[in-house]
Amino acid sequence: MRKQLRKARREHAAALPKEVSALVFNRPPAPVLEMVPEGATIGLYRADPGEAPAFSYTKFFFERGHPIALPRITTLDAPMRFHAHSDPFEESDLEDGPMGLRQPSGGLPEIVPDVLFMPLVGFTVTGDRLGQGGGFYDRWLEAHPDTIAIGMAWDMQEVGDLPVEDHDMPLAAIVTPTRILGPF
Repeated sequence: MRKQLRKARREHAAALPKEVSALVFNRPPAPVLEMVPEGATIGLYRADPGEAPAFSYTKFFFERGHPIALPRITTLDAPMRFHAHSDPFEESDLEDGPMGLRQPSGGLPEIVPDVLFMPLVGFTVTGDRLGQGGGFYDRWLEAHPDTIAIGMAWDMQEVGDLPVEDHDMPLAAIVTPTRILGPF
Protein backbone atom coordinates (compact mmCIF):
# COMPACT_ATOMS: atom_id res chain seq x y z
CA MET A 1 0.00 0.00 0.00
CA ARG A 2 2.81 2.42 0.87
CA LYS A 3 4.55 1.81 -2.42
CA GLN A 4 1.37 2.48 -4.42
CA LEU A 5 0.48 5.57 -2.40
CA ARG A 6 4.01 7.01 -2.66
CA LYS A 7 3.99 6.52 -6.44
CA ALA A 8 0.55 8.13 -6.79
CA ARG A 9 1.62 11.02 -4.53
CA ARG A 10 4.78 11.69 -6.58
CA GLU A 11 2.83 11.56 -9.86
CA HIS A 12 0.12 13.86 -8.50
CA ALA A 13 2.59 16.48 -7.25
CA ALA A 14 4.63 16.32 -10.47
CA ALA A 15 1.51 16.85 -12.59
CA LEU A 16 0.49 20.06 -10.80
CA PRO A 17 1.16 23.23 -12.79
CA LYS A 18 3.80 25.41 -11.13
CA GLU A 19 1.19 28.16 -10.64
CA VAL A 20 -0.97 25.79 -8.59
CA SER A 21 1.96 24.35 -6.65
CA ALA A 22 2.94 27.87 -5.57
CA LEU A 23 -0.51 28.48 -4.08
CA VAL A 24 -1.24 25.30 -2.14
CA PHE A 25 -0.15 25.11 1.48
CA ASN A 26 0.77 28.80 1.30
CA ARG A 27 -0.35 29.54 4.85
CA PRO A 28 -2.14 27.54 7.54
CA PRO A 29 -5.92 27.98 7.44
CA ALA A 30 -7.58 29.84 10.34
CA PRO A 31 -8.97 26.71 12.09
CA VAL A 32 -5.45 25.24 12.13
CA LEU A 33 -3.96 28.49 13.44
CA GLU A 34 -6.48 28.32 16.30
CA MET A 35 -4.83 25.04 17.35
CA VAL A 36 -1.42 26.73 17.67
CA PRO A 37 -0.72 28.25 21.11
CA GLU A 38 0.85 31.69 21.22
CA GLY A 39 4.65 31.46 21.16
CA ALA A 40 4.57 27.70 20.43
CA THR A 41 7.63 26.04 18.96
CA ILE A 42 6.59 24.72 15.54
CA GLY A 43 8.01 21.49 14.13
CA LEU A 44 7.94 21.14 10.37
CA TYR A 45 9.72 19.12 7.70
CA ARG A 46 11.58 19.55 4.41
CA ALA A 47 9.32 17.89 1.86
CA ASP A 48 10.52 14.89 -0.10
CA PRO A 49 9.47 14.99 -3.79
CA GLY A 50 5.73 14.42 -3.87
CA GLU A 51 5.06 15.24 -0.22
CA ALA A 52 2.79 18.14 0.67
CA PRO A 53 5.14 21.13 0.78
CA ALA A 54 5.75 22.66 4.21
CA PHE A 55 8.19 25.39 3.09
CA SER A 56 5.62 28.22 3.13
CA TYR A 57 4.33 27.16 6.56
CA THR A 58 7.90 27.33 7.83
CA LYS A 59 8.31 30.90 6.59
CA PHE A 60 4.81 31.86 7.82
CA PHE A 61 5.45 30.75 11.42
CA PHE A 62 9.02 32.08 11.44
CA GLU A 63 7.82 35.54 10.36
CA ARG A 64 5.34 35.50 13.24
CA GLY A 65 8.10 34.88 15.76
CA HIS A 66 7.57 31.18 16.45
CA PRO A 67 10.71 29.12 17.07
CA ILE A 68 11.05 26.59 14.22
CA ALA A 69 12.33 23.03 14.55
CA LEU A 70 13.11 20.49 11.83
CA PRO A 71 13.76 16.78 12.25
CA ARG A 72 17.28 15.44 12.34
CA ILE A 73 18.08 11.78 11.72
CA THR A 74 21.55 10.37 12.23
CA THR A 75 20.95 6.67 11.50
CA LEU A 76 17.88 4.62 10.60
CA ASP A 77 17.79 2.99 14.03
CA ALA A 78 18.44 6.10 16.14
CA PRO A 79 15.55 8.26 17.35
CA MET A 80 14.57 11.32 15.36
CA ARG A 81 15.28 14.58 17.14
CA PHE A 82 14.26 18.14 16.38
CA HIS A 83 16.78 20.95 16.13
CA ALA A 84 16.37 24.69 15.75
CA HIS A 85 15.99 26.06 12.23
CA SER A 86 16.73 29.78 12.19
CA ASP A 87 17.15 30.49 8.46
CA PRO A 88 14.07 29.30 6.52
CA PHE A 89 14.76 31.71 3.65
CA GLU A 90 18.37 30.83 2.79
CA GLU A 91 18.55 27.53 4.71
CA SER A 92 22.19 28.17 5.57
CA ASP A 93 21.81 26.18 8.81
CA LEU A 94 20.91 22.92 7.00
CA GLU A 95 23.08 20.06 5.83
CA ASP A 96 22.50 16.86 3.88
CA GLY A 97 21.08 14.05 6.00
CA PRO A 98 21.44 10.27 5.66
CA MET A 99 18.26 9.90 3.59
CA GLY A 100 19.09 12.67 1.15
CA LEU A 101 16.94 15.27 2.90
CA ARG A 102 18.25 18.56 4.19
CA GLN A 103 18.22 18.78 7.97
CA PRO A 104 19.56 21.03 10.73
CA SER A 105 23.22 20.77 11.59
CA GLY A 106 23.95 18.66 14.66
CA GLY A 107 25.48 21.69 16.34
CA LEU A 108 22.16 23.54 16.47
CA PRO A 109 20.14 23.38 19.70
CA GLU A 110 17.78 20.45 20.14
CA ILE A 111 14.25 21.68 20.84
CA VAL A 112 10.87 20.02 21.34
CA PRO A 113 8.01 21.25 19.14
CA ASP A 114 4.70 22.12 20.80
CA VAL A 115 2.98 21.71 17.43
CA LEU A 116 4.23 19.31 14.77
CA PHE A 117 3.24 19.45 11.10
CA MET A 118 4.14 16.13 9.53
CA PRO A 119 3.97 14.45 6.12
CA LEU A 120 1.73 11.47 5.40
CA VAL A 121 1.70 8.68 2.85
CA GLY A 122 -2.01 8.05 3.33
CA PHE A 123 -4.87 9.03 5.64
CA THR A 124 -8.53 8.35 6.41
CA VAL A 125 -11.30 10.87 7.14
CA THR A 126 -11.23 9.70 10.76
CA GLY A 127 -7.60 10.76 11.19
CA ASP A 128 -5.76 7.47 10.78
CA ARG A 129 -2.42 7.95 9.05
CA LEU A 130 0.05 5.89 7.14
CA GLY A 131 3.61 7.16 7.47
CA GLN A 132 6.75 6.30 5.54
CA GLY A 133 7.20 3.09 7.48
CA GLY A 134 10.27 3.89 9.56
CA GLY A 135 8.30 4.75 12.69
CA PHE A 136 10.28 7.94 13.34
CA TYR A 137 7.26 10.18 13.89
CA ASP A 138 5.31 7.55 15.87
CA ARG A 139 8.21 6.96 18.25
CA TRP A 140 8.81 10.69 18.63
CA LEU A 141 5.12 11.42 19.32
CA GLU A 142 4.92 8.56 21.80
CA ALA A 143 7.78 10.15 23.74
CA HIS A 144 6.15 13.61 23.49
CA PRO A 145 2.41 13.04 24.02
CA ASP A 146 1.59 16.72 24.62
CA THR A 147 2.70 17.73 21.13
CA ILE A 148 -0.16 18.67 18.80
CA ALA A 149 0.37 16.55 15.66
CA ILE A 150 -1.09 17.83 12.39
CA GLY A 151 -0.74 15.91 9.14
CA MET A 152 -0.25 17.54 5.76
CA ALA A 153 -1.32 15.69 2.62
CA TRP A 154 -2.76 15.93 -0.85
CA ASP A 155 -6.49 15.11 -1.12
CA MET A 156 -5.69 12.15 -3.36
CA GLN A 157 -3.85 10.48 -0.45
CA GLU A 158 -7.15 9.73 1.28
CA VAL A 159 -7.98 6.04 1.54
CA GLY A 160 -11.08 4.33 2.87
CA ASP A 161 -9.37 2.30 5.56
CA LEU A 162 -5.92 1.79 7.05
CA PRO A 163 -4.57 -0.84 9.38
CA VAL A 164 -4.01 0.83 12.75
CA GLU A 165 -1.60 -0.74 15.22
CA ASP A 166 -0.93 0.04 18.88
CA HIS A 167 2.25 2.00 18.06
CA ASP A 168 0.45 4.30 15.55
CA MET A 169 0.09 7.71 17.16
CA PRO A 170 -3.05 9.77 16.52
CA LEU A 171 -3.21 13.11 14.77
CA ALA A 172 -5.06 16.18 16.02
CA ALA A 173 -5.97 17.23 12.45
CA ILE A 174 -5.08 16.79 8.78
CA VAL A 175 -4.70 19.67 6.31
CA THR A 176 -5.11 19.20 2.55
CA PRO A 177 -5.29 21.83 -0.19
CA THR A 178 -9.10 21.78 -0.03
CA ARG A 179 -10.09 20.93 3.54
CA ILE A 180 -9.26 20.45 7.17
CA LEU A 181 -10.10 17.15 8.85
CA GLY A 182 -10.43 17.30 12.61
CA PRO A 183 -9.75 18.15 15.26
CA PHE A 184 -10.00 14.46 16.10
